[in-house]
Amino acid sequence: MQLIPILFCITFLSFAMMRIAGSDAVTQKMENTGMALSKEALAAARSELGLDKPFLVQYLTWLNRLCHGDMGKSYISGRDVFATFLSKLPATMLLTVASILLTIVVSVPLGVWAAVRQNRAVDYVIRFASFTGNSMPNFFVALLLMYTLSLKLKLFPVISRGTGLKSAVLPALTLAIAMSAKYLRQVRAAVLDELNQPYVEGAKARGIPFRLTLTKSVLRASLVTIVTLLTLSIGSLLGGTAIIESIFMWDGVGKLVVDAIKMRDYPMIQAYVMWMAIIYVGVNLITDLSYHFLDPRIRLGGQK
Repeated sequence: MQLIPILFCITFLSFAMMRIAGSDAVTQKMENTGMALSKEALAAARSELGLDKPFLVQYLTWLNRLCHGDMGKSYISGRDVFATFLSKLPATMLLTVASILLTIVVSVPLGVWAAVRQNRAVDYVIRFASFTGNSMPNFFVALLLMYTLSLKLKLFPVISRGTGLKSAVLPALTLAIAMSAKYLRQVRAAVLDELNQPYVEGAKARGIPFRLTLTKSVLRASLVTIVTLLTLSIGSLLGGTAIIESIFMWDGVGKLVVDAIKMRDYPMIQAYVMWMAIIYVGVNLITDLSYHFLDPRIRLGGQK
C-alpha cells in the first residue's frame, strides 16, 4: 500500500519539473518548423492544449484522466499516448531480454572463475578486462562496435533496420559489455565472500568434492546478490536506454522519450515517468519477495 503514494509523488514531481524547465510544446513546435506565429495564435494553441491553465489545474486534470485510464493525446502527433507507448514496448523488451541473457552468459561464469582462481593469472586478466569495460562509456563502446563489426567486417547494419534480431545485436552487445564489466566484479566478490565461509572448509575436510560445494552451496548462497543486480538492470533496461537507442536509431521507448523531451510533449513524458516508476517499484518488490525463496536464512530467520 505504501507504493501508491510513492507513485503519486513521483508523478507530481516530474510534472512540476517539466514546467520549471520552461518552454512548452507550442513554442518548441514553432521553433522547429521555423514558423512565426502571432501572440494571439500562440495563446490559442496553448489554450487548445490546456497549457494556459494554472499548474495545479493541469496536474489534477491529467491525474483525473489517468485514474480513468486515459493518458491523453500527444501534443505533437495527436495520437493516443498509451497506444503509441505500447507500440514501442516490444522493441525495448527485445533489447532488454537480449542484453540480460548476454550479461548472464558473460558475467556469471567469468565472475565465478575469477573468484575460484583468485590472485592467479586468469583472475588478473578478467579483472583487467572488467576495469577496462567499466572505464568506457556506452556511447564509446557503441561507436567501436559500429566501426569494427559494421564498417570493417560488415556483419551487422550500422543503423537498425526495423526491430529484428540482426539489428538488435549491436545495441544489445553494447549494453551487455557495460553491464558485464560491472556485474562481473560483483559476482566475483559475492562468490569470494562465500568461499571464505567456514562451511566450505568443513565440506573440504569431510571429503566433499569442491565442484559439488561450489554448485550446490556457494552459488546458491550467492544468488541473492546476483538476482538483485540482474533485476535492477531489468528495471533500467525496460525503461529504454536513451543514448544507445538514439545512436542505433532503435525504435524503442528510450528513443521515444528523447524525442518527446525535445518537443516538450508532456503527456508522452508523463506516460514514460509512470512506466519507469511502476517498473522500478514492481521490480524492487519482486526482488524482495524472491529473497524469501532463494535464501533459506531469510525464509527461516524468524522461526524459532
